Amino acid sequence: MKIALIAMSGLRAADPVLTGFGLSLPGATGRIKAIESLPSLALLTLAALTPERHQVTYHEVRDINRLEDLPECDLAAISTYTAQAKDAYALAGRYRRTGTKTVIGGLHATVLPAEALQHFDAVVVGEGEPCWPVVVRDAEMGTLQQIYRATEEFSLSDAPVPRFDLLQPDRYDRLTVQTQRGCPWRCDFCAASILLTPRYKLKPVERVAAEIRAIRQIWPDCFIEFADDNTFVNKRHAKKLMRAVADEGIEWFTETDISVVDDPELLAMMRTAGCREILIGFESPRSAGLKGVELRKDWKWRRTSDYGTAIEQIQSHGVAVNVCFVLGLDGDGPEVFEAVADFVERHLPFDVQITVMTAFPGTPLYGRLRDEGRLIEDGAWEKCTLFDVNIDPKHMSAEALRAGLINLAVKLYSHEATQRRHDAFRQQIAS
Repeated sequence: MKIALIAMSGLRAADPVLTGFGLSLPGATGRIKAIESLPSLALLTLAALTPERHQVTYHEVRDINRLEDLPECDLAAISTYTAQAKDAYALAGRYRRTGTKTVIGGLHATVLPAEALQHFDAVVVGEGEPCWPVVVRDAEMGTLQQIYRATEEFSLSDAPVPRFDLLQPDRYDRLTVQTQRGCPWRCDFCAASILLTPRYKLKPVERVAAEIRAIRQIWPDCFIEFADDNTFVNKRHAKKLMRAVADEGIEWFTETDISVVDDPELLAMMRTAGCREILIGFESPRSAGLKGVELRKDWKWRRTSDYGTAIEQIQSHGVAVNVCFVLGLDGDGPEVFEAVADFVERHLPFDVQITVMTAFPGTPLYGRLRDEGRLIEDGAWEKCTLFDVNIDPKHMSAEALRAGLINLAVKLYSHEATQRRHDAFRQQIAS
């Protein structure tokens, strides 16, 4: 059987002004290009779980309107984010008209399986690894079911090395490796892997090292991104990971929270282990904006006063900080735009990322705003881009949020502002 693994890829905004302007500013393009260049780790992992008797190919679709020839296959397995869901549905429709069976998995399909079933022959709900061998077997036998759910939780101790060999080497210079799945925090707006897995879990560092070695056999100088929601939240595992990764001679990027500064030993290990930059979700520089964002312990709100010193401490260890702000939080009004600009100018993180509060299906935020009648266009998945406004903010108009995003982007992502932050970091590590 021929199986085509197809990733809907690329970043875009539904708003053409944002696509043509806001996403192309000098200080923003680097991270955007990096994200767009990453292949689907989930699909490469499924490829590794596919019996060898089947022929597996990997493909990426950026613009379905420019896709003339469909990858030939007997089973098309498609993975997508919410923003590209409708494109995935259209692609599945083209396959089904030829008689080819289709299956979808991932976050969007997990939270909206009934919707996905209107367009696909089968839907995988939750983690894909336990279900995939059964999906392949059923497709081969002509008995494909509509819904597949894992009957037992998948252990990352059983995770195979993804099929990196399916990728074209000259197309990639950075790849992803997952060291854990889930997150112990529960943020109102978060649509990360906590929607796929019932609990936070860790991958043995020996498995992580094996994946890194597999990548380096093909790309000796490849830059690595850890595909984690919060790499350093478990300090004991993080230190084991640092020791293992230090032996692999790689440079890498990941996401975490500011609790990394609570452990001086860990912080001192990161640069030596190859960590070059970490992204931290600050969300807002204002304590009022953070109140209630983290639903279990209001953890982010309690750490607001540590934000500035955290940047200084981390960057003094030679690790660049990319701070992420979410504009339009319920505790913030129009004053947040100037507050973000002031914070960035004062503390000079190496990079900064700004997005707007986005209601992704399946999140606590989505359910709350739907009940409050604050979703501008329910079901407009193409606006779930983190840049398009798909909600009515609590303390400003939707248009004010859009305009504030654009104006703030001009300030933060100009060549001069970006260079000032980068120069400050280089001076700090040189001193």
